[in-house]
Amino acid sequence: MTATTETTSTQQWAEAFRTANDQDPEIQAHGKYFTCSYLLDMDDHTVVVRMNAGRVAEISIDPGPLGAPYQFAIRASAATWREFGVEMPAPMFHGIWSASFQRDMRLEGDVLVLMQNLRCITRQIELLRTVGVPV
Repeated sequence: MTATTETTSTQQWAEAFRTANDQDPEIQAHGKYFTCSYLLDMDDHTVVVRMNAGRVAEISIDPGPLGAPYQFAIRASAATWREFGVEMPAPMFHGIWSASFQRDMRLEGDVLVLMQNLRCITRQIELLRTVGVPV
């Protein structure tokens, strides 16, 4: 029963994240070329977000090793992601760079793609303050 509840809540999170992203004026203004796929590794769940021209094309929750390709990954403990998901994050949990200085968050893969889309990725991380995190 727990797995079903967890799956439902992660699916609800995915829909809330998609809606928040697709209705966000900042992402829509800056995201014309925001087309990539990236992984958020949260220990308890992994999420692959596929973006197309600033809109969420697909969100894959807990895909298998070959289930959903991605260009870069942002990895951190569930505790760190929970800190990102609060309305007013504590110092060192307000952005991916500060959290990576804590050595709990790691940026892996094609970091050039991350840098090319940094403003939109940063805004998506900020959206976690309103939609929460699935862990």
